[in-house]
Amino acid sequence: MKIHILISISCLLFISALQSRTIHPILTLTKSGLADIRKNINKAPIFKESYIQIKSDVDEWVKSGVNVPVPKDMAGGYTHEVHKRNFLMLQAAGNVYQISGDKSYALHIKKVFQAYAAMYPTLGKHPAMRSYARGKIFWQCLNDANWMVYASQAYDCIYETLSKSERDNLETNLFRPFADFISIENPSFFNRIHNHSTWGNAAVGMIALVMEDDSLLKRALYGISGMGAISGVDNDGGTIDVNQSAGFLAQLDEAFSPDGYYSEGPYYERYAMSPFILFSQALANAKPELHIFQYRDHLLKKALTSLLNMTDSKGRFFPINDAQKGMSYQSRELVAAVNAIYFYEGQDKALLSIAESQGKVQLDQTGLAVASAIAEHKSQPFVKNSMLFSDGPKGNGGAVSVLRQNVNGFENACFFKYGIQGMGHGHFDRLSYSLYQNKNEILQDYGAARWVNIDQKAGGVYLKENQSWAKQTIAHNTVVVNESSQFGGNTQRGDLYPSQSYYFDVSNPNIQIASAVDTNAYKGVSLHRTLCFLPDESFDQSMLIDI
Repeated sequence: MKIHILISISCLLFISALQSRTIHPILTLTKSGLADIRKNINKAPIFKESYIQIKSDVDEWVKSGVNVPVPKDMAGGYTHEVHKRNFLMLQAAGNVYQISGDKSYALHIKKVFQAYAAMYPTLGKHPAMRSYARGKIFWQCLNDANWMVYASQAYDCIYETLSKSERDNLETNLFRPFADFISIENPSFFNRIHNHSTWGNAAVGMIALVMEDDSLLKRALYGISGMGAISGVDNDGGTIDVNQSAGFLAQLDEAFSPDGYYSEGPYYERYAMSPFILFSQALANAKPELHIFQYRDHLLKKALTSLLNMTDSKGRFFPINDAQKGMSYQSRELVAAVNAIYFYEGQDKALLSIAESQGKVQLDQTGLAVASAIAEHKSQPFVKNSMLFSDGPKGNGGAVSVLRQNVNGFENACFFKYGIQGMGHGHFDRLSYSLYQNKNEILQDYGAARWVNIDQKAGGVYLKENQSWAKQTIAHNTVVVNESSQFGGNTQRGDLYPSQSYYFDVSNPNIQIASAVDTNAYKGVSLHRTLCFLPDESFDQSMLIDI
């Protein structure tokens, strides 16, 4: 009888352990999502086309063999580009494996990870000395975090194909030391409110979910505790202040206004949407009790809405702050964001028209949902209206606004900036505006001065001219006082004193008005600008009145 009871208890404990064990994949793909994909892939043409294209890219990568070179180069250089391709293809190959069931993809991913696990313990910091937070695989921790965000998804996809000893090797020699390096060994990178740190938080959090490591997950969500304040200098010469307000949830609390406007501007919001969306998707699947997409009154949906509205007629983001012109919602970050927000946040049919223009979807259940809805002709137009978006975490840091009028087949758009500086990427451009007609810039914002991914020119860095010209007031459509830049060219002062909205009224489609004031940009000077779109029958197009 006693033996019978012992056996029964042992069985119960074993069954309980099985029930509590995470079933992989769990991050951006799930078992139920995969079942839907396999069942419905032929009914969702955009999904199938995306799968065919991505599978072709993965096949080329697999055919080229395992290539994990010792890090040497900055952006644009050989080793940088190889490691960047690796992390993108690792994630893609993981999805292709899960959808196709072809274990050759899982085997190749394992070989690549084993090569990284053999190399990683031998690495010091990257030999390029430029970054405030040097990485190991890349020249800056930011790119190392990029690697982990994508690699964690690949590890999740092949997790159950690996033996315990294989997983132990990867986690001991690669994933855990990697997570520690970009967090506790680099607090000036990890523990701040910035797009860099958002990538770091997501990287640590996503690998924590795969490895079921609660302490790492806590670090990702809440930052490194007990470290006090730290100061440093970032890549562009700006001051870094690191404090207790850190971690993924703090990014959501402090980097966005209540309207979803991101303090660094639309270009950097586009870049940061990847870690925000991918980690949130992983949390929604693995930790649904957190209700992450509902956090802060559905902030991520507001963030996507604001971002899509801060574009010209071709979907290109208005290039304020250190923006590279030409970036649009065709970018992979926005594909993931549109898919995830549609899936988790009420299936807004207007998002389907954006997805149609993108022409591709994510290879997960969110992408399938979007592709299936498009195939069922549920798409509705995404209408961009005149809008005001408050700035600052409490919404009291001024604003940015977009005035729009469509006259005789032309879309006229005016983007007006009167908020907070925008941290290190902000320009001294209070009460500045830019004007667009369809795809054409009429009055342009300068954007950034940089080389992108050109190794011979210092790895794609911002030029000295970005500080001496592109950021300065003279380069923008606003008033220069006494031949000097606003706030004396001091970013920290600019962040302390936002401009303020004075009047905004777009209730009458024929008279669109935005007005703002600034009393701090120049000592003893009050600036007040009012912009008004006004159609007149004497002209083919609206007039923009600038007072």
